[in-house]
Amino acid sequence: MLNTVKGMLIEYALSIPPLVLVFDFNPQSLTRTRTLTLRTGSAPGTRGGYDFALPTETSRVAQGVTVQPESFSMDILLDATDRMNDGDPLATQFGIEPELDTLRTMVEPKAQGPGGFQTLASLDLGGQRAFQRSESASVLLLVWGTHILPVFLTSIRVTEEAHLPSLVPYRARANLTMQVIEGNNPFYQVEKVRQVVSAALNTGNTVIGGIF
Repeated sequence: MLNTVKGMLIEYALSIPPLVLVFDFNPQSLTRTRTLTLRTGSAPGTRGGYDFALPTETSRVAQGVTVQPESFSMDILLDATDRMNDGDPLATQFGIEPELDTLRTMVEPKAQGPGGFQTLASLDLGGQRAFQRSESASVLLLVWGTHILPVFLTSIRVTEEAHLPSLVPYRARANLTMQVIEGNNPFYQVEKVRQVVSAALNTGNTVIGGIF
């Protein structure tokens, strides 16, 4: 049985209210997906790509490639049992409802108001000008181990497992689906550098191990 570790979702914005969710999750229940679409042409005799012989010719095997953003799917545990046992008044009265409401707020569209502050679009508290009423998804930072990834939260599915007598949930599992925001933002750039360095460590270890 793996020990749970802490993870965080932090909204990267001037938002009202500021959104932060700290959670426990089992690293074994994390799925990362990345897909590529290859364009290989339709010339006769090119099943799966054009011919090549040397490493310098591999760039012409396909006419192009489209890479989809990486997506995450993970199961997290929200449990107020320990806090309730410690006499936490918030957990005793509200269980994990504040955490669940934070998730719901993170996935809802936001509207930008005066001063750059963002509020839920459904509250209709944005500015009067058209550009201030535009809706956008929350940019979140997924903090997980050594990773800090900018993501969109695209889907949540919550299974409530235990309730207080008031029917307020105090334990639930939530499945979160996120899309990584790739590009020149500083968080993704740091992650790519970490990825290259880690891959180099693997290559060096493989060479030292005598594979080549």
